[in-house]
Amino acid sequence: MKRYVIFALIGPSLGGFLLLIATTVMSGYWDKTSLSEVGKLFVILFSTLQYSYLFGLLPSLMMAAIDDILAHVKGLQLPLRMAIGGAIGFVATALMYGGRGADSGVKQFVLYGLVGLVPTLLNSWLSRNVTPKEAVAKA
Repeated sequence: MKRYVIFALIGPSLGGFLLLIATTVMSGYWDKTSLSEVGKLFVILFSTLQYSYLFGLLPSLMMAAIDDILAHVKGLQLPLRMAIGGAIGFVATALMYGGRGADSGVKQFVLYGLVGLVPTLLNSWLSRNVTPKEAVAKA
């Protein structure tokens, strides 16, 4: 259960932040940016945070379920579990967002893929000490 709480609390906010960064990079926002422009970015981030949780909670919990399944596989160490979960998150978000719009290409595919990769890797690493119930019952 702790794994799901970790994914639910951190995943949508970090994913929303990375999605905002990816869209601003694709739009050319960072070409000529001043400090006040960065302040506007954080205002937008905090004003859209509720939408990040609204649309990002279910995908984040789905990645928590995948991570939980991988945690139950015997002999699967943490780095490999993180790599598998991160790859699934990368492919899922890259396919969902990466091919949209006129600017579709490798840069857009990678930027939007990172939106799923980074939160999944971080959440999987943070939930590394959460042991499955079978392991606790045997000990």
